[in-house]
Amino acid sequence: MKKDNKKVIYWLLTGCLLIFIMVVVGGITRLTHSGLSISNYKLISGVIPPMNDVEWQEAFNLYKQYPEYQKLNNHFNLQDFKDIYFWEWLHRLIGRFIGLVFFFPFLYFLVTKQLTKPTIKKAIVLLGLGAFQGFMGWYMVKSGLVDSPDVSHYRLAAHLITAFITFAYTFWVALDLMFPNKKEINVDFRNFIRFSLVILLLQIIYGAFVAGLDAGFIHNHWPMMSEGKFMHETVFIEQHPWYKNFLEGKSGVQFAHRILAYLVVIVIIAIWQKSKKISLTSMQSKGIYSLLIIVAIQFLLGVFTILLQVPVSLGVAHQIGAFVLLSSMIFTLHRFSK
Repeated sequence: MKKDNKKVIYWLLTGCLLIFIMVVVGGITRLTHSGLSISNYKLISGVIPPMNDVEWQEAFNLYKQYPEYQKLNNHFNLQDFKDIYFWEWLHRLIGRFIGLVFFFPFLYFLVTKQLTKPTIKKAIVLLGLGAFQGFMGWYMVKSGLVDSPDVSHYRLAAHLITAFITFAYTFWVALDLMFPNKKEINVDFRNFIRFSLVILLLQIIYGAFVAGLDAGFIHNHWPMMSEGKFMHETVFIEQHPWYKNFLEGKSGVQFAHRILAYLVVIVIIAIWQKSKKISLTSMQSKGIYSLLIIVAIQFLLGVFTILLQVPVSLGVAHQIGAFVLLSSMIFTLHRFSK
């Protein structure tokens, strides 16, 4: 039986699709403030939601014991609780399903010897990333069950960026199998794309900071941040020492996110400009032009998300845009790698 065959590629791409769906549902969960609705973690029995009035009331009573209900949602009735419970339950269910989709086909391909040794090693890394992602989800939720009725934005960012990295690595492994032959490339150009990828990942982290701090609900102007000021006048005095403004202050975090957005646009335009000086294959050219189109759409989504004060639909669309832009960046980098 041929190793690293189409079945293996389909398996990896299915994993990519499921991670994408999970990130979308995770975005909805965050934007609807549903992430703390399930305050306990049951790996097996948690698959089944409450099935009758008694079980729903027990789950609601458990929710009442934690800060989110006590400090923010004490006006909730049972139906309100059911609404937020659904998104967190669905998010966790998809996470479990992804684990099964990665683990059992891997065992099947391993036993039937359909994987080469390099692919086996990469698949083990994928399983490790998936397990770590599940741990980060639990660790994130835990931070919102103690004193503050909200999760740590640092843990939220770690949870999100782990999902993006897991997707990126899965997609890269699939591309390795889809395009085994690679063209000799300009090393400096490849390294510039790598640098651009780092900038994009940093921007995604700051997007998570904005979400975790609800920083998108302030400074709802563009291009200025507030009433003609590019940067809010209190941005430097919210946190001490000063650099914490750009890690924990809402104004500073939004400012950094805006600056990084401009930087992402600039480096992608620079990729396009530099690419004109070298000979490109059809796939390389398509990757670069996809970057230009997607970054333009993503930038506009970011602007309208801020101007309209983060409606759920636009917030989710903006997160999807980041996901698609990362996919395009990974594809383009792969086409310029040895």
